[in-house]
Parts: sequence; C-alpha cells; structure tokens
Amino acid sequence: LPALFKQELQNTEAEEGGTVTLRCELTKPKAPVEWRKGDITLYPGLKYEMKQQGSTAELVIYDIELDDS
Repeated sequence: LPALFKQELQNTEAEEGGTVTLRCELTKPKAPVEWRKGDITLYPGLKYEMKQQGSTAELVIYDIELDDS
C-alpha cells in the first residue's frame, strides 16, 4: 500500500531572510518522500535540507525569499 498523509503540511509564515520548517506525518515510517514546489523537485543543498525520522518528514528552507511562497 502507498504511504498517505496522516498530517498534511500546514501554511507557515516566516520573515524574509529567515528559516522555516515544513513538516508532515505519513502513515508509513521511512516512506520515500519527494519534496516539490509545483513541477520543480527540490534537492538538498545550501537552500533546502530534508529530514525524515520515522513517519515524520521535514523540509527546512533557509534564507527565505518571496519566491519561496
């Protein structure tokens, strides 16, 4: 069975130049997660950090800009 969302992403506000963490909870622990912004797949680097522990997946976005909304 595919993994489903137990808790979906919530809208979050942050200051420009700051850091924000987006978090969701899945029905299966360690299910593969692909973070996307529209049609663009996000990859870890200076701007994005992906974390996953058990069934919780997080995306950390550094140096927030208006384009990140």
